[in-house]
Amino acid sequence: MPVLKPRKLRKRDIIGLVAPASPPSDPEKIDRGVRYLESIGYRVKVGKHARNVHGYLAGTDEQRAEDMNAMFRDSSVKAIFVVRGGYGLHRIIHQLDYRSIRRSPKIVVGYSDLTALQLALWRKIGLVTFSGPMVAVEMSEGMDPFTEEHFWKVLTSTTKLGALPAPAGESIRSMQSGKATGTLLGGNLSVLCALTGTPFCPAWKQALLVLEEVGEEPYRIDRMLMHLLHAKVLSSVKGLAFGQFINCQPQDASKPHLTVEQVVDHVTRDLNFPVVANLAYGHLPRKVTLPWGLRARIDGDRGRIEILESAVV
Repeated sequence: MPVLKPRKLRKRDIIGLVAPASPPSDPEKIDRGVRYLESIGYRVKVGKHARNVHGYLAGTDEQRAEDMNAMFRDSSVKAIFVVRGGYGLHRIIHQLDYRSIRRSPKIVVGYSDLTALQLALWRKIGLVTFSGPMVAVEMSEGMDPFTEEHFWKVLTSTTKLGALPAPAGESIRSMQSGKATGTLLGGNLSVLCALTGTPFCPAWKQALLVLEEVGEEPYRIDRMLMHLLHAKVLSSVKGLAFGQFINCQPQDASKPHLTVEQVVDHVTRDLNFPVVANLAYGHLPRKVTLPWGLRARIDGDRGRIEILESAVV
């Protein structure tokens, strides 16, 4: 299947705004995110149901899928940004019109629960997507300068992206030595695990897998990583990178427990490919934007991840 790269964003382009997962805690966050995008020169088209609330979902499944399909079919929309993550994509990925998406590939941005959509788009049509800031999260609160600079570079530059940067005072840590080249794929660990075994999960052969998580206790991360091990995901990939595991401590530290670091060390100690950790990626304000589907290289000796091509055309 050929790789589909979307066209780069230009000032005055229209960005479609959708809420395919959970609603924001405060609707004003959507307005603040829209004002940010407009202030830097873009136009915004808000989805018909983007402000809806249906329990823990931003509208019914039918409404959320309708907004997604409408934005993909709208020729005036050049990119689709999401309001926030949460939960909801697993309920609608089978309702998307992948044929129309293939005919007009667009930039798709989000992370967390958006992992399900992004991996499905790669599996179904080979679309490069972007695990990056969301409208009612980072964009509504004021993006960290490091995050903002890298994000817009990825979406607007047609040159090779090169080595992923690290915030000042931080660096990627080597866990297993070696070098590997493959296709950059991954996202949120729990969402990826739930997609495993479905028709929307990519083939992991030749992949460089990136994982992050938030709000899960170490034993749950242990179980999910062992699931990937037993499901032959970790034996298929060519390299592994861990982003940040935020708020992943045991609820009761007085009881016997393992740390996330101990869990990760256990799962990776017998892997025979490069493994790195401490990538500035995940549920944190200062992070890189990762383009899923691009050729990349992991250097486990130097603690380095390099993107070998541009993300947009």
